[in-house]
Amino acid sequence: MSIRVSNLRLPVDEPEASLPAHLARALGVTPPDLSRWRIVRKALDLRDKRQLRFVYNFEVDLPADELEVVRRAADRPHSPAQVELHEEPPFAMPEPGHTPLPHRPVVVGSGPGGLVCAYFLAKHGYRPILLERGTKVNDRIRDVKAFDDGGEFHPESNYLFGEGGAGTFSDGKLTCRGTGPDVIRVLELLAECKGQQPGRPNILYYHRPHLGSNRLPAVVKALRQRIEDFGGEVRFLTRVEDIDFDAAGLKGVSTSSGFTPASVVVLAIGHSARDTYRMLAERRVPMAPKPFQFGVRIEHRQDVVNAVQFGPRHEQYEELLGNADYSLVASGKHDLFTFCMCAGGYIIPSVSQDGYFATNGMSLSKRDSPYANSGLVVTVPVEEFGGTDVLAGVRLQEKYEAKAFEIGRGREYRSPVQGARDFVRGTVSRSAPQSSYPRGVTPYDLREVLPPVVAEAVAHGLPQMDRRWHGRFLADAVLAGPESRGSSPVRIDRDNETRESPGVPGLYPVGEGAGYAGGIVSAAVDGLRTARAIIAKYAVT
Repeated sequence: MSIRVSNLRLPVDEPEASLPAHLARALGVTPPDLSRWRIVRKALDLRDKRQLRFVYNFEVDLPADELEVVRRAADRPHSPAQVELHEEPPFAMPEPGHTPLPHRPVVVGSGPGGLVCAYFLAKHGYRPILLERGTKVNDRIRDVKAFDDGGEFHPESNYLFGEGGAGTFSDGKLTCRGTGPDVIRVLELLAECKGQQPGRPNILYYHRPHLGSNRLPAVVKALRQRIEDFGGEVRFLTRVEDIDFDAAGLKGVSTSSGFTPASVVVLAIGHSARDTYRMLAERRVPMAPKPFQFGVRIEHRQDVVNAVQFGPRHEQYEELLGNADYSLVASGKHDLFTFCMCAGGYIIPSVSQDGYFATNGMSLSKRDSPYANSGLVVTVPVEEFGGTDVLAGVRLQEKYEAKAFEIGRGREYRSPVQGARDFVRGTVSRSAPQSSYPRGVTPYDLREVLPPVVAEAVAHGLPQMDRRWHGRFLADAVLAGPESRGSSPVRIDRDNETRESPGVPGLYPVGEGAGYAGGIVSAAVDGLRTARAIIAKYAVT
């Protein structure tokens, strides 16, 4: 049992070194009475532009009677924070189970779900084999840079495929709606693997922790090396092409490098492995279509965002806090909302197949680009897919991505763009606006690359967001699109307790590609929990 202190609000320029004094004052004790304490969360409050504040939550252990301290704090008038007793189970992994495991477990995909699952399996002695269809992260960096510079598209080493998965080149946001010991353990693991930088906000408690696409490769590489140090094996350029199973369960996987026997396979394939989805559908692995996010990228000048978010003292706050981000929602028949906002970032090509085009966003650790961009997306319901089969959502993505590819001059991979005001008015400027997108842009009516339900929601929601920003959201803003890879249009069924596929014993769907996560940390936590289920069932190999 400990004490949770919540909603302690302090000016943003208040140093963390002064926190013990403020925390002790909130509890009615002296700083030496604080035997152990930690920051649970630190969030930026932007509501009062005259005085921005950080809002802190803490966990505290006291040698004194904790019940009495909580009672006294509750009785104090004008208390600076909320004080209550708090109990949370510690992080724990199970003892190994007893079911024999004739082969080493296979993990398919080295995104956050696959990497973290493989890490915990390796740490507990299971020597997993991690199969990655793409290249090592260092080779992937080279291929992505060459593509940005106008080079050829590499089908297995790009912004979506390769070591680290799509998240490696998607900003490195570690925001997670979930809480608890599993989330903390994942963040600790990332921090241990070079994720925590000196002088940067602490990723263990900052409200929107961010690594940057230049820092994530080092984290990914360090995590892979730990897997190998614990006895795991990582095989690159090894694409899973089929799975072999019968009523009794899995026999193994056929890959581009040969057959690998396996009775346990973790499917952490990512949301863009469409060829794998098709294979699973043909093999009648239980799956279902699911709603997914579709929309555009909106890009502003970063100085505009800073002025809106930080207010009249924005220059002072920029120096103290760096570039500002934002989050907006516009209500309607289908809500429009910002997603994966990249302060000081770049619009990038989110491409995993030749002949298709989509956008995404990223930023580096310093977030120092003069541009800011964000996804502006709608959750497309299954009934809008234009079909009822499991791959109807995939075909919807492909339909509009193929059109965008054609508009962007094919293999030039230019991005279709349109002024935000022009989109609302239904007009298209002849001149190409300035943009951070690296391969050039083509002015076009973006309704051509959006499903009608999405185009309608964007046109309806943009004026609402503009009013929230007092006329500064649409002015000079540029839309690029489509943004069609925000989440998976497919869910691979699994049992809530065992985490296995109900149709294929030994098959464990994990992460975003399986339809059970929505970001780096949530996918990693999903991988951790699947590793826990495997360890609890099977004996060490």
